[in-house]
Amino acid sequence: MNPKELWKATLGEIELQISKPNFITWLKNSELIERNEREGVALVGLPNNFAKEWVRNRYHKLILGSLRNLDNSIRNVDYVVITGAREVPARVAVSKPIAASPLTDEHKLPISELKVDPITNLNPRYTLDTFIVGSSNELAYAATQAVIASVGKKYNPLFLYGGVGLGKTHLLQATGNAIASHAGARNRVFYVSSEKFINDVVWAVRNKRMEDIKKRYRDVDVLIIDDIQFIGGKTTTELEFFYTFNALHEHSKQIIISSDRPPAAIPTLEERLRSRFEGGMIVDIGYPDYEMRLAILRAKTQELGALLDGKILDHIAAKVQKNIRELEGVLNKVLFLSQHRGGSLDIKKIDEVISETTRVSSKNVNASDIVKTVAEFFEVPVSDLTNRCRKQEVVEPRQIAMFLLRDVLKLSYPHIGEKLGKRDHTTAIHAYEKINKALSQNPALNQKIILIKERVYK
Repeated sequence: MNPKELWKATLGEIELQISKPNFITWLKNSELIERNEREGVALVGLPNNFAKEWVRNRYHKLILGSLRNLDNSIRNVDYVVITGAREVPARVAVSKPIAASPLTDEHKLPISELKVDPITNLNPRYTLDTFIVGSSNELAYAATQAVIASVGKKYNPLFLYGGVGLGKTHLLQATGNAIASHAGARNRVFYVSSEKFINDVVWAVRNKRMEDIKKRYRDVDVLIIDDIQFIGGKTTTELEFFYTFNALHEHSKQIIISSDRPPAAIPTLEERLRSRFEGGMIVDIGYPDYEMRLAILRAKTQELGALLDGKILDHIAAKVQKNIRELEGVLNKVLFLSQHRGGSLDIKKIDEVISETTRVSSKNVNASDIVKTVAEFFEVPVSDLTNRCRKQEVVEPRQIAMFLLRDVLKLSYPHIGEKLGKRDHTTAIHAYEKINKALSQNPALNQKIILIKERVYK
């Protein structure tokens, strides 16, 4: 086999052993540049330094083993950056530079010039090429790829959920842009936030123009709605969305929805809507791991045309572990300070930036904050949690509140029992142990705890 045929066969073998998103992200644009039969070395080309290092560190053994299965004369694999006119995918970023360099206008991408499409309501800055795929979101990414390939026929509806700042909006809009560009005029795509949908329904009711709403939202092939949890409890809006959902679904039109929690955890959502959502594909987006956070930082520095010492990016990725928006916020501030100070920042200053930017470090939480947040999350009165209310719908919120008072504030069990309905300390112990045990077995419960904690520290 020539190098091209050998590499094609090798990739075919590798594709069966790793996830599709990771294969597309790191290996799809690779090439076998050379095979030195005398020295037994295969030379693999990658789009840039970051991709080269990532593949070398993560997939070297897999690549070497797959190549040797097809050509046992190969004893080692080396990696180089492909040069020439090839376009470098935006998903992978620059390698570790040595020093910081200021941002310059000629290096910045003209993101601000990109306008929201008036027809689709999509922002063209959100693309799949700039969406970083990692272990926390690879299933969601794979699901969107399946939808793009078979609009309206697979995973309909597609329901993505996850905490604040984890990239749901990016993935939704990127998917919409991909569908619109791949299908051209054949598929009419429309993206809207739930807030905009609510406002449109309110306007239509006041002005007796509901037919306008029906035409706008039902005369599409792909409807994408962001943050659907906000329509819960708004009767007219829920009813209109229910009819819109049915009208689109019956005609095999694609529906893509995002939320900060799974359908079962939206307490005010009507059961008929919840059942519709649960009839499709529900995928969660979790917190990014270290490698993914580092990849995001590197991609962002490339997007901004900036350079930062690799150790600084490593440190930020290690310290800011949850919210991607906060991760980018820290990076932006570090870049700003390095530009105006004319050089790199020390680790102490980086830590100060992280402390100032992240929300958790800036707020002291007390018991009342936790109880109030739990009550708001489940939309029950605070008094039902703090009094001896025996309503069934209060049982789980009260147990979660007891768990958080112990987990976050380390309050004593007698104090927790007294604060939440003057109950015996054994009740608080039971609640804590029950929730703590269930967290590892119940992803929906775990997501509720994460979301409540995020709200507590807002």
